[in-house]
Amino acid sequence: MKTRDYRKSLPAIAACAAVVLAGGAMVSSHRANAAGPQIVEIKAKKFDFSPAEIVLKKGEPVILRLTSEDRTHGFLIKPLNVDADIAPGHPTDISLVPNAAGEYVVICDHYCGIGHGNMKMKVTVR
Repeated sequence: MKTRDYRKSLPAIAACAAVVLAGGAMVSSHRANAAGPQIVEIKAKKFDFSPAEIVLKKGEPVILRLTSEDRTHGFLIKPLNVDADIAPGHPTDISLVPNAAGEYVVICDHYCGIGHGNMKMKVTVR
């Protein structure tokens, strides 16, 4: 019988344990790994995006991880060619490399009730 050297698996096991011990807590922004893209978590609910503003670095890859707390919402940033649906219970990841500095408004483009017109957030690329 061949034995396996599990020492190579320790970093992955430690990462999984950290997630379990954190109790599924969401972090608003973190690195996927030392060389990977930044992950920014954004929550949508009637009639709000949280956080209300994020700042990204021009030319640096980022993953926007979108979740909905109540219903399907839209996530539209026309100048950055982002148009996504956010279904409740199903995180939506958007890979993005912002190539133009500026301030952009995100809107929900799925009608979600009387406060829908005010459901916006700001993305600043520096």
